[in-house]
Amino acid sequence: MLKSVKVQDYMLTRPVLVTPETDLFRAIHEILTHKISGVTVVDEQNRPVGMLSELDCLKAILTASYYQEEVGVHMVKDHMHEGVECIGPSEDVFDVAKSMLDHKHRRRPVIDDHGHMVGQLTCRQILRAIKEFDVPADKRER
Repeated sequence: MLKSVKVQDYMLTRPVLVTPETDLFRAIHEILTHKISGVTVVDEQNRPVGMLSELDCLKAILTASYYQEEVGVHMVKDHMHEGVECIGPSEDVFDVAKSMLDHKHRRRPVIDDHGHMVGQLTCRQILRAIKEFDVPADKRER
């Protein structure tokens, strides 16, 4: 069994963030540039207010194309998901992983006691945590 580790040991401390007023194309640019599957949307106090995924962006573009609208006028707030599930830095990575699987989420904002974002935990960070506890093949019990 893997030992428990805290979220703060594996979280991203400088995740890619956008605001609700960010232009949708700018958010898409950030997703593509940083090779990530989505971004956390924060307000002016750096509090998480939503999430925007690649699929949200694709849906927005296809819908705008269908209705012959210009995509460049759309803002993140028009396409983000609200109701962000946040976690604390001292939570157990593996408990959070289970919750993320149960809810089909790829990322969780990490917030301090005042609700300000201090990091983010993604599937990739969880995989890194698990990899650190992997036992080399020659050391495994048979």
